[in-house]
Amino acid sequence: MNSKELIAALKAIEKEKGIELEILFEALEVALVSAYKRNFQAPGNVQVIIDRETGTIKVFSQLKVVEEVELPYQEVELYEARVYDSRCQLGDFVEMEVTPQEFGRIAAQTAKQVIIQRIREAERELIYRDFLDRVEDIITGTVRRFEQRSVIVDLGRVEGILPLEEQLPRERYRMNDRIKTIVMEVRKSSKGPQVILSRNHTGFLKRLFELEVPEIYEGIVEIKAAAREPGFRAKLAVHSRNADVDPVGSCVGPRGSRVQAISTELRGERIDIIRWSEDPEEYLANSLSPAKVVSVELDEKEALVIVPDNQLSLAIGKEGQNARLAARITGFKIDICSETEIAQQRLSSLGLGVDNVDNKESEELLAKLELNGDAHSADGEETVKTENGEAPEGVGTAGEGADKITGGE
Repeated sequence: MNSKELIAALKAIEKEKGIELEILFEALEVALVSAYKRNFQAPGNVQVIIDRETGTIKVFSQLKVVEEVELPYQEVELYEARVYDSRCQLGDFVEMEVTPQEFGRIAAQTAKQVIIQRIREAERELIYRDFLDRVEDIITGTVRRFEQRSVIVDLGRVEGILPLEEQLPRERYRMNDRIKTIVMEVRKSSKGPQVILSRNHTGFLKRLFELEVPEIYEGIVEIKAAAREPGFRAKLAVHSRNADVDPVGSCVGPRGSRVQAISTELRGERIDIIRWSEDPEEYLANSLSPAKVVSVELDEKEALVIVPDNQLSLAIGKEGQNARLAARITGFKIDICSETEIAQQRLSSLGLGVDNVDNKESEELLAKLELNGDAHSADGEETVKTENGEAPEGVGTAGEGADKITGGE
């Protein structure tokens, strides 16, 4: 291979593999240093320089100045050394060009595997950097095989791994299925980059909405918070930067087409889209959608939410699911009580009960009790009186306190 052929070959590799030409030159120079040392028993301090324009290869080495040369590739006579350095003396080391005439053939044979290895490493680094920039982005691939309980997905230049813990519950995959995933993590390994994928991460839900809803992609509507119980239910809090754009309507789409498309991709996962608000009470009330909320009472990062009696089970959700998701997107610990339960609880805290009061008087007591907590006296005690201004006689202790669900995890 002559110099012109070398340059042409490196440029072809650059174009085909996407590897910078300078990286290839550096890899070849390192390979040629190794080849020279191996074939000519040269000591250290060997340098190979390839002209980037012509492809000419030159080898330079540190030779010891001696009176008579015994090791041709390690020593040089004094008269010859002074051509390069006129002040050198016996015993000094002089850097000289030592390119052998037969070096081209030997170097090509020896350096081939080294160059291939360097090219492979450079390709792996390019793939690693490419996918590192795509972390938390959606990517589409093809199911190729199954290893234990993980799914191996063909992503083009590399294979991704969809571990069992990142798969949707009850979802089944078949060979050659096209699936969407999010890039969770990229790791370096001896076999090349490992791309870890996910379908149950909350970020996957957000990216699906960005793809499906133009207003989110354009930045008009912003996703403020999201929470998922993958495969079952999710909540998304959205806010519009444009007062004329309805954030919830934008995400739902005409006749629910946008949110339905995402739900279908997530194998029927139910998605609640709620309006985000700077007012924590309003935001908390919205977060328990579709349940209706009567009032919200805040205490730092804890919230007591009061709902109508017929909305209690809806607010809590199946196995507490609705309350848990509401707690995650709001950051509050949420207790949920019905109107009747909170009234009984507060009567009980005053030493009053409703068991021994007739129906009419009980209804009057409950009607007079303010559920929003404002019925406090100046000293902080709550009082309840009958129509004549006296506390009712014969009232006992109320039953069990309000049923309560803590929404936090």
